[in-house]
Amino acid sequence: MTDMATQDAVSGGDGAQRTVRVWDPLVRIFHWGLVAAFAIAWLTADELQPVHEIAGYTVAGLVAFRIVWGLVGSRYARFAQFLRGPATTLAYLGDMTRGKERRYLGHNPTGGAMIAVLLITLSGTALTGWLMEEPSRVAMLPDLPQIVAPAFADDDGEREGSGEGARGALYEAHEVLANLMLLLVAMHVGGVVLASFRHHENLARAMVTGDKRAPAAGDIA
Repeated sequence: MTDMATQDAVSGGDGAQRTVRVWDPLVRIFHWGLVAAFAIAWLTADELQPVHEIAGYTVAGLVAFRIVWGLVGSRYARFAQFLRGPATTLAYLGDMTRGKERRYLGHNPTGGAMIAVLLITLSGTALTGWLMEEPSRVAMLPDLPQIVAPAFADDDGEREGSGEGARGALYEAHEVLANLMLLLVAMHVGGVVLASFRHHENLARAMVTGDKRAPAAGDIA
């Protein structure tokens, strides 16, 4: 696209700034649904177990949907569009430190990497929570008791039962992953605020409306 054509795409040819649809309705529903479900799961942990479990299953369902939609969804929803290699991501981080990063119409390289990490961490959190609910489910991981049981020995050096040891390890893993999610969410929000400031657009609002400012010269669409 030439500079003149790009300018026409932004201004619409009459000087009025244009927007383009980037985030489809399902991506937006997923995003805000996940925000709500994770917040409810966090706030009800150890307090309202039935609500916590429902929220956890909702998170798991949303993550499963996002993985599928990342393969077959609209252009900017697809992993192939925004997941980039380590070299590209590190180069983008370097550009950010110098204030020279380019604007991406979809997710930028660091945003794409964060989405992947969030989905992986959420999957682990949901899986460990699901396994803890029924002792029989631990049997699905036959190697787990042998790996984790030594950490749950009593004062005499005797191991606890493999089921209890495994459940204790799952609980610890569940807590660690949930706390890690809080850190990742904080980093994600910080990145959104920084990108919104740098590129003069409200990315949170874009995830509500689905629309972003049309690409200008130098932007990556």
